[in-house]
Amino acid sequence: MADLRGLDLNLLIVFQHLLEERNLSAVARRMDLSQPAVSHALRRLRTAFDDELFVRTATGMQPTPLAERLAEPVAEALALLSSMLEVRDAFDPATSRRRFTLALSDVGEIHFMPELVALCARQAPGVRIDVVRTTGADLRRAMEAGRVDIAVGVFEDLGAGFFQRLLFRQGYLTLLRHDHPLVGREMSREAFLAAEHVIVTQAAPYGQINEALRRAGVNLSRHFSVPHFGALPYIVADNALLATVPRKLAEVVAPRFGLATIAPPIRIPWLQTHVFWTRRLHRDAGHQWLRQQIIDTFADRAAP
Repeated sequence: MADLRGLDLNLLIVFQHLLEERNLSAVARRMDLSQPAVSHALRRLRTAFDDELFVRTATGMQPTPLAERLAEPVAEALALLSSMLEVRDAFDPATSRRRFTLALSDVGEIHFMPELVALCARQAPGVRIDVVRTTGADLRRAMEAGRVDIAVGVFEDLGAGFFQRLLFRQGYLTLLRHDHPLVGREMSREAFLAAEHVIVTQAAPYGQINEALRRAGVNLSRHFSVPHFGALPYIVADNALLATVPRKLAEVVAPRFGLATIAPPIRIPWLQTHVFWTRRLHRDAGHQWLRQQIIDTFADRAAP
């Protein structure tokens, strides 16, 4: 085991906050220290690890490759130490004032947030949830650094150091105005392809919609487009356009906007929605509570 006698463990807290804030002044305010004290702590960290760790750039203090590799083990070690020191403190949703940060897509915001807000109002009136949008490597880094607590959505496997649990699988529905000429008729593939569509251009992680339309013969460049899913029901409600969206989104917005739905007559791979969290938060009582609420509220009973 490496000799830890020469390392002040408080320096690891500075390291963790620098990963999250990327700014010396912000870390100083957060820790109620002077900026010179934080700068001195950074110098000691650099000496201890024989690496710059954080390099000043125009966009803030950016971590070196070694700092990025240290992010997860340091965060996990601090979480374990904290849980050891606070082992007698239980999470009480009725009195807690914690804030949790969730990574959701715009589809996820529409599907999950109304029920999560209502759940907090019933069970945890002081708890608040912040939502961010991030995917891929950025999501992994944000969760490792503690900027995101839980990710819920159609995200790729985040790899070692993360847990995941399948919530549900879903297909797609096509939204259209209730008096659209195609409502009430069996939707043929030819009629579907000949109709006017509105396309979501920044569809990640739902890019298989556009890929399926393209494979079926739809020239995406000839149709209307928006960057996100949120505007689709407003557009479809007032125009003779089709919008193909994840089924659970369609089931939420269709009755609220008076829209009809049809099964798109093209093959689109099903989506799998998971909840993800880091190993370092696996035993945290507050996170366990929120994860369980998400699973109890949204998981299909058939999901493992």
